Amino acid sequence: MTDAEWQAIRPLMPWPAWLHGNGGRPEKYCRRLIMDAIRYVVDNGIKWRNLPTDFLAPWRTVPLDLHALVARR
Repeated sequence: MTDAEWQAIRPLMPWPAWLHGNGGRPEKYCRRLIMDAIRYVVDNGIKWRNLPTDFLAPWRTVPLDLHALVARR
C-alpha cells in the first residue's frame, strides 16, 4: 500500500479504545500491515491460511482484525 493510499484509509479506521482510556491493550500489529494483508488476500483470492509469512502478522490475526474493524463500524 502506498503512503497516499494509507493516508486515504487511515481516517476511516476506528480509533483504538485503549487510547480513549476505555481499557484494552495496545495493538500488537500495525494497522497498515493488517490492511496490506487483507488487500493481499482479497486481491489474490487466497485463503487466510495461505497468507505469506512476510506480512509478519500470523494468518489467524488478520481475519480477526478484519471482523473487529467491521464490527466497530
